Amino acid sequence: MKTIIAALALAAAGITTTSPAAAGDISGGSRLLDEGKHAQLERWLGAGEFNLNNVYTWQAGESSADFHAAADGKGAGFTLLEVSNDAGDSYLVGGYNPQSWNASEGWHETERDWQRTAFLFNFTEPAVYRQILSSYVLPSQGQRQTFNGIDFGPVFGSGPDLFVSDTMDVGLSWQLSYGNPSEEGFSIIDRSQGGDTVRIDGMEIFAITPIPEPGRQAMLLGGLGVMGAMWGRAALAQRRNATRTLRRKTA
Repeated sequence: MKTIIAALALAAAGITTTSPAAAGDISGGSRLLDEGKHAQLERWLGAGEFNLNNVYTWQAGESSADFHAAADGKGAGFTLLEVSNDAGDSYLVGGYNPQSWNASEGWHETERDWQRTAFLFNFTEPAVYRQILSSYVLPSQGQRQTFNGIDFGPVFGSGPDLFVSDTMDVGLSWQLSYGNPSEEGFSIIDRSQGGDTVRIDGMEIFAITPIPEPGRQAMLLGGLGVMGAMWGRAALAQRRNATRTLRRKTA
């Protein structure tokens, strides 16, 4: 009920927003992400609650061009990969990209620490790997956030730390720009070394949809209430003036 009222208030105030039925919703559904994992992403990001919109679910036979057609320009979001290695072990891994994916911009570089907010994660361990900051002995090591090209799926870091091929069914991880610099060359997937490839069994891309803050909703509702009261008083005054005018004309 509160969500419906808030949506009406936002619409009446001329503000448009995506407003799912409840906090923490996943619009478009998901096979890989449930409520508990959604909450874990919120904790890792540390920016409060948010809704997610499934903008792309990989289907067998699709290529990187299909990924970019669906996911480019959607803003900050998460990539989830269900993968398996040669030993038959399965993992659920992914990354947070604070910028939009793009088919032609190449490296998204982040020279300043305040820009280095991307991170990789492993739900199976679980573990999180953040961009290396400039205070490290090699300040540029964590600079390359993502690579954006039509011939590649989602790519994080210059290792590449998490990589998806153009066929979207092969991935690898070679840690360099994310996590502990002393673990260079390890895979964030299975902790192997040497850049062994993995098979991608599932992929979903989610865009973040912020949930309006309760304080903002209350302000909007309060403002609409004041405006309603003003409109009511104005209408009453108009009716009174019309009655006086009619009385004078008929006297």
